[in-house]
Amino acid sequence: MKIILASKNQDKIKEIKKILDGTGILLKTCNDIEIPEVEETGSTFVENAILKARSASVITGLASIADDSGIEIEYLNGRPGIKSARYSGENATNEMNNIKLLSELKNVPYEKRKACYRCVMVYMRFPDDPFPIITSGSWGGYIAEKPIGENGFGYDPLFFLPEYNKTSAQITSEEKNKISHRAKALNELQKYFVK
Repeated sequence: MKIILASKNQDKIKEIKKILDGTGILLKTCNDIEIPEVEETGSTFVENAILKARSASVITGLASIADDSGIEIEYLNGRPGIKSARYSGENATNEMNNIKLLSELKNVPYEKRKACYRCVMVYMRFPDDPFPIITSGSWGGYIAEKPIGENGFGYDPLFFLPEYNKTSAQITSEEKNKISHRAKALNELQKYFVK
């Protein structure tokens, strides 16, 4: 089965490809087919993922999958949420976003630094699919006081996992791909590909 992945984020592409490895899905990406950037005008992860999946399917004529994900901080009333990638501005880098998040949590005690990664995956079977398949995954942790670790991307150096006593940037990609929000959403989605 050939599916276009509606993402230009190379870190996400690599992660999703690894998780779907061995499923028989031939995943095409923006590295194979040029797909334009979609403006994320939705007010939820679901709306943004649908916008991306539908656009990729319309342009390529292929079935598509898209993810929209981010991190929610309890103390910040769910921020940065859908603005996670652009938290510190339109052309934000991971480092800029992490610095902003740490500044907003300055002097906030550990027990109030609860965080949750969220991911919504949308599978669009064809461009006008009236019933896209939507799955989601969550991954709970806390925000560390400083970045630790070299693996992962985004907020991973700050996302502390008490059960591992490490940030998600300190665990291996193999470990992450078994327990992350994206892995949970993709594993749920894979059930629809098995015939």
